[in-house]
Order: sequence, then C-alpha cells, then structure tokens
Amino acid sequence: MHRKQPFKRHRFPALIILSAVRMYLRYPLSYQDVVDLLGERGVDVDRSTVFR
Repeated sequence: MHRKQPFKRHRFPALIILSAVRMYLRYPLSYQDVVDLLGERGVDVDRSTVFR
C-alpha cells in the first residue's frame, strides 16, 4: 500500500512545514514570529507563505 504524501506539491520539505505549524499552534505566536523563528534556524520564508 502506498503512503499518502500530504505535502507533495509544496516548496518546503514536510519537516519544515510541520515545525512551523507546530510552533504556531503550540505557542501564542503571530505569523511574523514564526517567520522569525524559522529564520533563526536558517529557513528563509515569507510571512504570506506561513499564512498559506
């Protein structure tokens, strides 16, 4: 049986997407806060990308 790939057509790897979602849902952060935290980890992402 094939495993479903929920992030198949996205620009960033699933690990980065899941990290951003986890940070946003776990802590009371704004989209800009998530962008700043990802930037500290070397991931260059725009706030509108995090919003989507």
